[in-house]
Amino acid sequence: MKAFLTAVTAAGSGLLGASLASKPGSRRFHALTASVAATWFAGARAAGPVPRGRPDVVQPALVGAGAFGVFYGCALVARRIPLLRRAITGVLGHAHHGSTPTVVTTALVTGAAEEFYFRGALYDAFGARESTALYVLSTTATRNPALVLASAAMGTLFTLQRRWGGGVQAPLLTHVTWSALMIGFLPRLFPPPDSSIAESSRGGVGP
Repeated sequence: MKAFLTAVTAAGSGLLGASLASKPGSRRFHALTASVAATWFAGARAAGPVPRGRPDVVQPALVGAGAFGVFYGCALVARRIPLLRRAITGVLGHAHHGSTPTVVTTALVTGAAEEFYFRGALYDAFGARESTALYVLSTTATRNPALVLASAAMGTLFTLQRRWGGGVQAPLLTHVTWSALMIGFLPRLFPPPDSSIAESSRGGVGP
């Protein structure tokens, strides 16, 4: 089973890297992102039943909101660091160029799929540390330092929730809450470089 899951992780990671490298808002981006989610869901299902865990909704949602608050504060600093600003702007380009409902749906479905796979199948097969390491390693396929840093921080949090809750429900709810808030509020901090918004805010962001 470990060999099978390793192959699934490699396949999903390759699709993830290709999706982020595709043109924002394009059909190719949406097709590849859907393929990533389908790969994670299929891999988790093939590995066997995924434990649900504690039926708690409020606490995971609050944790997701709290994590967003921390990330929002970090984003205010990151947009003054050219390397991180470019990395985050590159990712959020998909939010700027796509329709909002489609972008939100894509992010939430992909987030849920990641939890079923990484905090479900991989966690059961490899354990907490190894599954978290594989999650971060998978994200390196995007070649985006901001996403890799986020995966390390949130992957650790999601794994702790899996351990605490005994299943995927807690990390899943935290993940979708965090993702929804990130998509809802972060794009305005990182406007497209060629937009009039970027021109008007350039003085406040820095070089």
